[in-house]
Amino acid sequence: MLGSRRSPRRLTTALAGFGLLLTGAAVQVGSGTAAHAATTHRVLFDNAHAETAGNADWIISTSQPDPLGQDSSPSAETDWTGALSSWGVALQKTGGYSLKTLPSGSSLSYGGSSSTDLSNFDTLVLPEPNTLFTSAEKTAIMNFVKNGGGLFMISDHTGSDRNNDGADAVKILNDLMTNNSVDSTDPFGFSIDSLNITSGYPAAISDGTDPVLHGSFGAVTKSLIANGTTATLKPSDNSSVKGLVYRSGYSGNTGAFFLTSTFGSGRIAFWGDSSPIDDGTGQSGNTLYDGWNDSGATNAPLALNATAWLAGTGTGSGGGGGGTGTCTAAQLLGNNGFESGNSTWSATSGVVTSSSAESPRSGSYYAWLDGNGTATTDTLSQSVTIPSGCSARLSFFLHVDTAETSTSTAYDTLKVQVLNGSGTVLGTLASYSNLNAASGYTQRSFDLSGYAGQTVTLKFTGTEGSKYQTSFVVDDTALDVS
Repeated sequence: MLGSRRSPRRLTTALAGFGLLLTGAAVQVGSGTAAHAATTHRVLFDNAHAETAGNADWIISTSQPDPLGQDSSPSAETDWTGALSSWGVALQKTGGYSLKTLPSGSSLSYGGSSSTDLSNFDTLVLPEPNTLFTSAEKTAIMNFVKNGGGLFMISDHTGSDRNNDGADAVKILNDLMTNNSVDSTDPFGFSIDSLNITSGYPAAISDGTDPVLHGSFGAVTKSLIANGTTATLKPSDNSSVKGLVYRSGYSGNTGAFFLTSTFGSGRIAFWGDSSPIDDGTGQSGNTLYDGWNDSGATNAPLALNATAWLAGTGTGSGGGGGGTGTCTAAQLLGNNGFESGNSTWSATSGVVTSSSAESPRSGSYYAWLDGNGTATTDTLSQSVTIPSGCSARLSFFLHVDTAETSTSTAYDTLKVQVLNGSGTVLGTLASYSNLNAASGYTQRSFDLSGYAGQTVTLKFTGTEGSKYQTSFVVDDTALDVS
């Protein structure tokens, strides 16, 4: 309820027992298989969206859906035909991957009976799509990632409309992120820039723990731009977004050429150009460029490490993963939708409520912090043990409405933090304010895999000034491990 002011003060009672430890049975996670739970890592390369239009040849093999139909035991990239055959053969030779292609004329789906349905895969690769995804396809992709799938998004420069239908990869991938039925509010924490950068060798950041930059396929130092673009990071929308490779002269939230992020239980990688994955060989008549083996870059390790990370096999503590494949999938928060009223959570008096002055996202109860128009500090917390060997992801839906009129000053704030048993803040996941006011709920999610093996307290702290109200409304929380 936009702009609502709470008066009189909420009447519900405070919760007892701050820091209550969850030791009860966990609820099993719903549909979808976490990418890293599979023994053989199943990767689907898309060729249903004009990936071979014009001079493009973004396929691992002309045998589709199964590249093994061309050669069941490839030893060289020329054993499969396509500009991505080096990528495909390298994965095939490890013995740990099952690769398929979604053929031209097909559609992406999730939860269906087709052999190429996304429910049968751990990772989806979109190698410079050139036709817009349908509404049903966007829903399928987003739910696939939300439920644990890996998504590899590869763009090209603005204006790279290879089939002249009015949509290039920049437009298509931005449309996927901003115009879908699952979450269109910057779910991955970045947008793709409308640029055509003619050349360059973007450099990797210094992070020896990141599994994409330092994975089993080698170390990454540089990539290649040969008419490509970059992305703008928005960590306030998704704190897990992380730039790994940057255009020369750029850092932080601008000029990211390669990045990773997470959404729900899944992972995302983005690359700003298709030239780095091009191995220079393909079907007859195409003009190709060998970026895969470019001596000034380390594109092969970057592509392969990222594929491993998306499938959940990357090592190290960087990125969004951390599971070992031995974890039992579960949802760990008690009373996670607040439908049991004043139980499990510890909160300021009246925070957990069924008041009609605001609206729950689902059910009857929700958590309402602040919203008084007076100096107020409200808290909401729950202690939980994250099992060792698990990937963990906190998610919740947040609605913010305010009577503040400023478009630049954060007068009222909500902090989301992780604390240890002594109450020491281990990390601040996000800070929201009156500047985040918007109609409806937005899902927020954060990787907590780094806290596996620990008992931590998840705490929301709302702090309101003394003049105009800002309401921070939380519902449908979850701490999913897998």
